[in-house]
Order: sequence, then C-alpha cells, then structure tokens
Amino acid sequence: MRAFLLSLFCMLLFTATSFAQEHTDHSNDTDAHAEHQEGGDGHGECACHHEADSDYDAGATAFHHIADANAFHIYGDIYLPLPCILYAPDHGLSFFMSSKFEMHHHGDGEKSIDGYVMHHGEVMRVAPGQDFDYEGEAEVECFTSTHEMVDGEEKEIMQVIHDGHCYTLDKKSTLDGGLLGGSITSYYDVSITKNVLTMFITFLLLFWLFRSVANAYKSREGMAPKGVQSLIEPIFIFIRDEVAIPFLGESKYERFLPFLMSIFFFILGLNLIGQIPFFPGSGNVTGNLAVTFVLAIFAFVVTNINGNKHYWEHIFWMPGVPAWIKVILTPVEVMGLFIKPLTLMLRLFANITAGHIVIIIFVSLIFIFGDAGESIGGSTVGGLMAVPLTLFMMSIELLVAFIQAFVFCILTASYIGAAIEEPHHH
Repeated sequence: MRAFLLSLFCMLLFTATSFAQEHTDHSNDTDAHAEHQEGGDGHGECACHHEADSDYDAGATAFHHIADANAFHIYGDIYLPLPCILYAPDHGLSFFMSSKFEMHHHGDGEKSIDGYVMHHGEVMRVAPGQDFDYEGEAEVECFTSTHEMVDGEEKEIMQVIHDGHCYTLDKKSTLDGGLLGGSITSYYDVSITKNVLTMFITFLLLFWLFRSVANAYKSREGMAPKGVQSLIEPIFIFIRDEVAIPFLGESKYERFLPFLMSIFFFILGLNLIGQIPFFPGSGNVTGNLAVTFVLAIFAFVVTNINGNKHYWEHIFWMPGVPAWIKVILTPVEVMGLFIKPLTLMLRLFANITAGHIVIIIFVSLIFIFGDAGESIGGSTVGGLMAVPLTLFMMSIELLVAFIQAFVFCILTASYIGAAIEEPHHH
C-alpha cells in the first residue's frame, strides 16, 4: 500500500512538473501574434507580442504530444537532435542536425537554415517568392499565424517573423491528396524523425530479444525454457496454434508464420514503447496514419499475390451465382479488396491515438481546474481526479497494446487464409 501511494505521488509530481513546463512554453509561443503595419516586398511588417493570460488548451497540448517531430523531446527545453534531410527543387538538398536551429520554447528554433525553420519540433520552410535569404543562417524572432480564405475555406497560415517582417511558411509535402489537409509544397522532408527513431529502437530491441532467445534454444536444447525464453515461447505458440494454423491450415501456415510473427511483435513493440512517458518512449508510432498505412499495404500485397484461382473467381465472377447478381456483387467484392487494408489501417491508428489523447487530457485536468496554475485548490482537485483516471487509462492502454497487435495479426491471417483456401466440393 505504501509503495502504491508513493507511486501515485511521484506520478502526480512528474505530470504536474512536465505539463507546467509545457504550458509555460505554449504561453510564450502560441499566444504570440503579429501586428501588421504595412505591406512590402511580398510580406508585411510585424512585431512579436505575447499575451500572458491566455486560456489553457488541453486539446492543442494533447495533439502536440502525439505528433511526430524532427527532434526528440527529453525534458523541459532539452531535445535530442535528429538528422534533417530536406530537399527543395529550387534549392537542392540540405542535410544537418536539428540542433542547428538552436531550439527553445517547446521546440521552436531561434535560427533559420537555408530557409528552413523549426516550429514545435517540426521543420517548415519559408515559402518561395518572398524577399528572404534562403542561403545560410538567419535569426528568427518568433512564430505567429493568420487566417486566410483558400478555395472557399478559412485556413490557418503559419508565419515566421524575421527582422520585423512576417514570412509565410510551407509545411512539408504529403501525398494525402488533401484528405488530411496536406498537399505538395515547396520542399520534401525525408528526415529521421521521432517516430522513425522509435521504430529503429524497437527494431534493435526486438532483434536483440529474438537473438537471445534463439541462442538460448541452441545452448539449452532439450531443456525447459528459462528466462526470456519462458516469456516469448507461450506468445509464439499462441499465435501459431490459435491464429496461423486455424486460418491457414497445417500444411501452409509455416510459409506465412514469419510474416505474421513479424507484424505481431513489431506492432506490439511499438505499442509498448509508446506507453513509456519519457525517452526513449513516448513515440506515437502506431498512432501515425503513415505507419499503419504501410503495415496495411504489406498485408494487402502478401494477401493478393498469394491469391489462387478460386480466390480471384469469387471476386470477379462468382461461380454458381446468376449473372445479374454478379453485376452487383463484383463491384462490392472489388471494393472489399481495398476496404480490408483500410480498416486495418484505421483501427490500429484510431485505438492507439485515442488512448494517448485521453491520457493527456486527463492530466490536463490539473490545469483546467487550477486555471493554468492560478488556483492551488483547483489544481489539487484536478490532480486528485487526474491521477486515478490516468492510472486506470494507462492500464487499459497496456491491454489495448496487446489486443491491437493481436487483432491486426489475426485479421491479416484471415485475409491470407481466404486467398489461399482451396475450393470445397460438396
């Protein structure tokens, strides 16, 4: 009981300290706004202003913490710099460490490098066609935003202030076709980001883990599993006996077992490392659509390249079905080819992202009830509510980490099983 109470106190102290730092940084940055005085040379003259009494935005804090970034936040204003690999057709390739931006105030850079700046840990670029020095380094005063009408919709336009002038910023190019607000802009970012680093760390940990287990089986042949062997073997046997064999059959499961195991343990590893609230954890990798999209593409490709004649017949021209019904069913079946990986992608993304957001918002109760630090009594009430709710949600998240890895694996196995199933003659 004493250890449990001590853990509660430590967690409350840690979360309050961390989020107080986060709020301080936000108040110095996101509340900055530019006062436009006059236009000139394609940009307006403006100055940085700060409003100290802005409201605490729990939603903005939550989305910031689950977002990918070009630097890995350690604590306070301490960041682990990551390689920035940037390409702009009108400038060429730029390669440097994110530490060159000299980050401060929650991941904002004090400098621009070759026209690139860093805002909230994310690299942006001064849009081309402005009177700005796109070569070398330049001092950055602050960041601001404005709203403009684009294609009949009001959109937020990020700006950087340099030498008393506002310059419009481009975000990196994305291939989402505008569905998620992205587009092809003036540059491409192929940097080693926070999520990419987390995937490398997870890969190395899994490689070390399974090499250790493999060596243990060689050195302890014929003996009962011991240590990490006794942890991995039941999970491995469970996936083999309850997922691979039932869906793929005893004669074919071995061919696809390495793929299913790789997917399961990779997703599980990413989910678990994301539960760690500090470096090297905290990465929301499986809560990133780009990552779940690629995993779903792997499942889609493996399923369809192994599809047999029987599988494709039941998609394009079902045997034994009247022709007029086939005209209706065939488009539905073809759509199903793409809906299946789409559901895989969205299910994993939504469950992991939702859990992280809920945890951060629970912790934000400390600042919501406490008026962002102005009321000690309110902060105490918020803390008493936030700690048990957060601990409960973290336990649910731990369960979800295993469930979502299992669900992705079993659905992939079911899709592959349907593609390789032999016809049954009655």
